Amino acid sequence: MIYRLQKKLILICGGSVLFVCLLLFLLISAASMNRLNEAIDSFIDIIAENGGDLPEPVKGAEDMQNPPPQELFREKARFDMRYFTARFDEQGNLVSAEIEKDPEVTEAEAKDYGTKVFEKNAERGWMEGYRYRKYETDTGWAILFAEGSMNRSMTQMQLISTGAVLFGAAVAILILIILLSRRVVKPTAEAYEKQQQFITDANHELKTPLTLIMTNLDIVEAEYGKNEWLDDIRSEGERMSALINELGLLTRMDEKALQQNYVHFNLSQEMEDLLTGFQILGEEKGKQISAEIEPGIQYYGDEEAIRRLLAILFENAVKYCDPGGEIRISLSGKRRPHIRVENTYQNVGEIELERLFDRFYRADKARTFTGGFGVGLSIAKAVVQNHRGEITAYRKDENQIGFKVILK
Repeated sequence: MIYRLQKKLILICGGSVLFVCLLLFLLISAASMNRLNEAIDSFIDIIAENGGDLPEPVKGAEDMQNPPPQELFREKARFDMRYFTARFDEQGNLVSAEIEKDPEVTEAEAKDYGTKVFEKNAERGWMEGYRYRKYETDTGWAILFAEGSMNRSMTQMQLISTGAVLFGAAVAILILIILLSRRVVKPTAEAYEKQQQFITDANHELKTPLTLIMTNLDIVEAEYGKNEWLDDIRSEGERMSALINELGLLTRMDEKALQQNYVHFNLSQEMEDLLTGFQILGEEKGKQISAEIEPGIQYYGDEEAIRRLLAILFENAVKYCDPGGEIRISLSGKRRPHIRVENTYQNVGEIELERLFDRFYRADKARTFTGGFGVGLSIAKAVVQNHRGEITAYRKDENQIGFKVILK
């Protein structure tokens, strides 16, 4: 159990760190690409507003202490930014391609780029390594392409570096979490081990006087005969002995010290055989039991533990089903068997479903005698967990409760 707690701590903390790092990387990527697009778009807008040519530098711009980014980008682009324009008439026919400012593109390529973009009906975007803008002119349409592959490559390299740093930081934090997780769960582990040791020691300490009491009881009965007071003592002694055994079993399950004998067995047949006895018990108490068991379901697990699980669920249903009520049991699924046990229970609205598997929890607040101790469902949960399965309790409707088990 402690190792499962440590694993969950690592998964939750490590997953949170990785998620935050990934989110940061995505936000940084989006912001960087958005800034790049805005910078190139501002350059394109300036050219478009100037009739397709880059305007002359603003006088005094070089004297500015803090020139705006558009001015810096424009002055830099004057020397190394390549661009060309594809022009169309009002009917959408390609008229010309102006490639004087981009010596690395041919007229055919420029026309091909222009045609493809014009068909997209998008005002801005990327076409291979070019950022473009489509705008209306006096004679029709113009699409201005600005070469941005170099700037985009630099941005991508920066993002790769940023991603590497974030990934390295996430890995480092994850390693620290793994190394420190044992120290974090150590107090809990120690408390849990002391609790388990206390239960184990208490079992041994209680068994000795209980055995002595039962032995003396046999002697008294042999000498004076049976009576109602001695019968009460025997009944309570047997209940205490059963409780001690169940607590010991639950402790061994938690510690995984219980021997697991995994074999292939017919789960359908096992369920039918066990159900026969409980159907007789249900009829004696006036409770109807119906079953839908899919035949031939094979399962690989601890047959004795699974039989104990089924017995706990069946006994729980018979014990708490309303007088004259109905119990429905089903088994389905070849690869992952699904077991459902449902019964009528008029007080289902008063039950805290999430606490049903807690040790010694009783739905009956008055804790009236029912023959149980409140640890049966805890044992059932331990059996399912040891088989890497899931067990849940649910309200089917206003007066029905059910238990679902999924075995893996």
